[in-house]
Amino acid sequence: MSTASTLATRAKHAVQNRVAQRYHLRGDIDRVDADNDPTAISRALATQEFPWGITQALSFALFRTYAVPSIGDLLYKTSQFTESTQKRYDDTVLLLDAPIEHGVDSPLGRAGIRRINQMHGMYDIPNSDFLYVLSTFVVCPVEWVNAYEWRKLTNHEIRGLTNYYRRVGQLMGIKDIPETYEGFKQFYEDYETANFAFSPDALAVADSTLDLLGTFMPYKLLPRAVVRRMSFALMDDRLLTAFRYPKPTLVERILVRGGLKARGLAIRLFFPPRTEPLFGRQTKQVRSYPNGYRLEELGTFGPGCPAPKVEKASAAGCPVPHELLTEDAQQVTGS
Repeated sequence: MSTASTLATRAKHAVQNRVAQRYHLRGDIDRVDADNDPTAISRALATQEFPWGITQALSFALFRTYAVPSIGDLLYKTSQFTESTQKRYDDTVLLLDAPIEHGVDSPLGRAGIRRINQMHGMYDIPNSDFLYVLSTFVVCPVEWVNAYEWRKLTNHEIRGLTNYYRRVGQLMGIKDIPETYEGFKQFYEDYETANFAFSPDALAVADSTLDLLGTFMPYKLLPRAVVRRMSFALMDDRLLTAFRYPKPTLVERILVRGGLKARGLAIRLFFPPRTEPLFGRQTKQVRSYPNGYRLEELGTFGPGCPAPKVEKASAAGCPVPHELLTEDAQQVTGS
């Protein structure tokens, strides 16, 4: 056998071994109960199998919600997404990170969800908007991973992700939550078709978010206009129309989407699997709290509304139902 043939055979075996190593965690996930322990499945997927991809997908999920005027306009009125975009990004990542890292029913997981509920409690938000946002968290990661990552999700993994976010939705008090991924997908499609529309305020929120993306690596190495065009190339026509963004050319879509597919192929063939989880708080994109943070202090607070308190509110006009917070705190501490 020639030297060239020997080297080719060794390279082939090396790639085969690498691919086999990459699929090892999928086997472990297959053995996790998707109904009774969906957090373990979500944690493995978000922090080991596809940490970059699912982070991108969840960011894109939130971005999509701005195209619903009742959501985008409210976010604009808070001014947090246009004037403190980095902090709002960081707070969102950290509050969603706590249930993934510690467990959705753990004290820290419940603390993160409770802080989210306190912020939402300051506004009159319809259940349908809550349910739509939840549906984006279920649908967008599945679609992103299946389109761009180094392998597709199994039905078992999709069930685990769905059940995880169903539990999060239950703790947020959301009603009429679909029981299956297919149910979420149908609601997602129907809600966007009925509610996507242009709003100048929502556009301002979307533009601020795209500007923030341009400060992250590797995008910060590119001209801001190029980053925007790349972002447009990943958007579907329904989203582009809602924001009145320009339609990307076919070449732009092929290059951007093809580049992401090429990244996935390279990871499958040449990169070793991640052995340690990468949580949101450990990513370089989170930059607002170099000295640490407390979950109960993240996010926004209404004037005179000391939301972390569990005693009955004394400040007039505080919209957070503190009596529910007392009950939740007792459940978390086991008292």
